[in-house]
Amino acid sequence: MKRLGRLYLVLNPTKDWDGLLTSLHQALKGGVGIVQVWDHWAEEVTDSAKGTLLVRIKELADKFQVAVLLNEDWELALAYGLDGVHFDRIPEDWDKAKIQLRKKLIGITVGNDLETVRWANENRLAYISFCSVFPSLSVDTCEIVLPGTIKKAREMTDIPIFLSGGIRAENLPLLERYSYEGIAVISGILNEENPREAANAYLKQLKSKP
Repeated sequence: MKRLGRLYLVLNPTKDWDGLLTSLHQALKGGVGIVQVWDHWAEEVTDSAKGTLLVRIKELADKFQVAVLLNEDWELALAYGLDGVHFDRIPEDWDKAKIQLRKKLIGITVGNDLETVRWANENRLAYISFCSVFPSLSVDTCEIVLPGTIKKAREMTDIPIFLSGGIRAENLPLLERYSYEGIAVISGILNEENPREAANAYLKQLKSKP
């Protein structure tokens, strides 16, 4: 099983795939340590076409020993040999999924409802990811997480905590009051002219974090 890096990049597959792969390659050079493919495909994209993109993403990430996770669709993730899955909510078929996903990285999005944190801890998931710590145009389905929630979560579990939503290099210092292991980013890297430099800017600040 690959290790979790501190800088987590989420890919939106509705973007131009060649451009997305180019940006991913640069971001990996900049230090991205885990990649998730968002389950947000254009309607006409077949499972076979999805698989083609997933294979290309994994080939790139493997060169850097970086894990690739798929959002929600754990069966598709297994079909194409990905390293794990990220759930946005507790899956209804968890009893089946957890058997199939043994030895895979599994994470879940959490918010102000600590029951999901408790569930993640009981099932010893690889990590939890809070959404959203700041307002974000790319994250329109998440509530703003209260600072006290993140503090309580740290008291409840020792599994790695990631923070996401509107995080940019310039507002990263505002997260110093939290205890966390890493951050998840989309536009802060992929929308930049130089994804490698953008990723490296995040990573430098994360490395300086105690």
